[in-house]
Amino acid sequence: ERSGGADGAAVFAQGWAGGYPEIVKENELFERYYRELGIVPAGEWAAFMAALREPLPATLRITGYRSHAKEILHCLKEKYFKELQNLEVDGQKVEMPQSLSWYPEELAWHTNLSRKILRKSPQLEKFHQFLVSETECGNISRQEAVSMIPPLLLNISPHHKILDMCAAPGSKTAQLIEMLHADMNVPFPKGFVIANDVDNKRCYLLVHQAKRLNSPCIMVVNHDASSIPNLQIDVDGRKEILFYDRILCDVPCSGDGTMRKNIDVWKKWTTQNSLQLHGLQLRIATRGVEQLAEGGRMVYSTCSLNPIENEAVIASLLEKSQGALELADVSSELPGLKRMPGITKWKVMLKDGQWFEEWKDVPSNRQTQIRPTMFPLKDEEKLKAMNLERCLRILPHHQNTGGFFVAVLIKKSPMPWNKRQPKVHQKLPQRTGDTEVTAANSDNGSDSIPEEPILAENEESKKMQELQNLDTEQSKKEGVCGPPPSKKMKLFGFKEDPFVFLPEDDPLFLPIQKFYALDPSFPKMNLLTRTQEGKKRQLYMVSKELRNVLLNNSEKMKVINTGIKVWSRNSDGEQFGCAFRLAQEGIYTLYPFIHARIINVCIEDVKILLTQENPFLSKFSSETQKKVKDMAMGSIVLKYDPDPEKPDDLQCPIVLCGWQGKTSLRAFVPKNERLHYLRMMGVEVFKAKRKEEELENKTEEEGQHKLAQTEEGMDVEDKEHDIVTKMEAEIGEESSQSPVENSAMEIGDKSEDLDQSSKDTNTHVSKESKDTDASNVKD
Repeated sequence: ERSGGADGAAVFAQGWAGGYPEIVKENELFERYYRELGIVPAGEWAAFMAALREPLPATLRITGYRSHAKEILHCLKEKYFKELQNLEVDGQKVEMPQSLSWYPEELAWHTNLSRKILRKSPQLEKFHQFLVSETECGNISRQEAVSMIPPLLLNISPHHKILDMCAAPGSKTAQLIEMLHADMNVPFPKGFVIANDVDNKRCYLLVHQAKRLNSPCIMVVNHDASSIPNLQIDVDGRKEILFYDRILCDVPCSGDGTMRKNIDVWKKWTTQNSLQLHGLQLRIATRGVEQLAEGGRMVYSTCSLNPIENEAVIASLLEKSQGALELADVSSELPGLKRMPGITKWKVMLKDGQWFEEWKDVPSNRQTQIRPTMFPLKDEEKLKAMNLERCLRILPHHQNTGGFFVAVLIKKSPMPWNKRQPKVHQKLPQRTGDTEVTAANSDNGSDSIPEEPILAENEESKKMQELQNLDTEQSKKEGVCGPPPSKKMKLFGFKEDPFVFLPEDDPLFLPIQKFYALDPSFPKMNLLTRTQEGKKRQLYMVSKELRNVLLNNSEKMKVINTGIKVWSRNSDGEQFGCAFRLAQEGIYTLYPFIHARIINVCIEDVKILLTQENPFLSKFSSETQKKVKDMAMGSIVLKYDPDPEKPDDLQCPIVLCGWQGKTSLRAFVPKNERLHYLRMMGVEVFKAKRKEEELENKTEEEGQHKLAQTEEGMDVEDKEHDIVTKMEAEIGEESSQSPVENSAMEIGDKSEDLDQSSKDTNTHVSKESKDTDASNVKD
């Protein structure tokens, strides 16, 4: 969404607005161009244009673990939607939200309710608050309907290694992570998501999205997608190139499919945008298929209707692949989704309205603007064999959506220019962000294609390689994963702290293991910190597979963030045997390995824990009091298991981090999460209570802050929190988390709302990059 709108709770609230500034929704060139190309069926042109002039319905997706998502869906349908039935505002009947017929399990909905209407009735205001609050928690994502399609067509399983090439702002990335965690009982799926974006600041939007999903299987990196480096992994002691099972290639595009929400496109639209982007799109897609495993699936998508950015890119890629790629037939997937087949004939138009039917007609002075790859193939047999009709184009008037294009590619064999792939240990190490490029045999003037790095043939390069290998081995032994010392590496934006894995014999771990009776299978090698010096304040965790990637690629990869926080230092705990308390962020990952300090609580106990600041033990059920009686003070796990015999109670398990004091028991849970669980249990949370809550929270946060920050001096996360809190105060935003739960993943949380207030703040928590114009839209 490079040209308007970003994910995030505050933006979500603004996004329910129905009013747009007055703008003339006319563009004569646009109409002439698409009428001539015939992408709209005969007799539907008026309906197509009328739909483009209507505001886009707001769509939302229920996210997260499947069992939790079902509870939110139940809450929406049984409570909020029922309250909307037969409701009238200003004499008009309120239109009921509808589920998207093609999205699985009713987990996506669209509504025409504007923010103005949502605030006119108390029932609607509750619904609005619910939407905003659940978005802050990451349980609901405001995402355009068509944007939900590409991840669904990737057919992801929990063991897949996934690359998201142009990932910001991250709503599709969030879908990918959810699919990895389809089974809540598997804390570490074998697969992972590497989410990349070329824009350093926009990478922090990705971090924010990823953080809300609390996954140890996501890594955010910052590279140019068209030259994203080959990564290596260790497979049974052998270095091998990492090939991805699934790749999402959602490229920057002209965005004319987004006219309904990005109304600037009406006046800015010209064919020039597509002509300028075609080359980049082809380079990114080419780099994607190079890194795809044989038998793997890559989805190429744009929020543009233009064949120059769509079919032309796919046809060129298929031709260059010489049979290594094929378009998948996905006509039977996503039943209920209305789609148009890809086209096989199109023409190229300059911004002055001049048409060209084939490359030989293009005058030499125009051959820098128009490239041969923009034209359809003349060879009818070759064209037919490509099956371009298997691409799909979504037209706005068919299901009241934006416009979109998707193509699903399957890799059958290595790309022809990679046929003789040398073994990885013989290759020259790559510099960060670069891939050595060799011009491909190209008789049609297409862009050169990045190839595998060339062999180290001469003695000098061999010596250089040996030296670099020694450096890499040394840093691997120390468990430090960058940033690399190389002066050649250009660091744009904030310089990230290194990722340092905990040494196997680190004395820090033994008391933790003993205190929580961690299972022998607990993967302690996956623990990392973000500092090489001083006391370790936070412990993070990544999956085994991501650890492998981090350790083997620190010299070539610019990692923005990875891992989830699992423990926080709290020196008050030392007297009870452990200086680290559990962090709510990582509790669902940790819980399967913990065998001590678990208290099973009933639903009434959960309500007390989430509504009272520091309740006395006497307030809890007798069973809970008995369990706590013989337990030492300190960090604990509070577990709620649903009772199937009480269907009206919450029917999904909940795991909370808590603290047992001398006479009290408390939950350490961020405020938004508290409100979420209370709503799921049927406890109303009113806006009227906000002031009272703020006072309570101030006291609570001060207490928690003291507890979490017992050492002198502050680590990077505390500084980040202070900056975020300061900014929130400046813009009047309510802090969504108590200081105790803030983490390194929270950089840039308030993405767009912080834009103004962050101008004077010299820090990477600062603003999201300014919206670029419509020539570079990404939905």
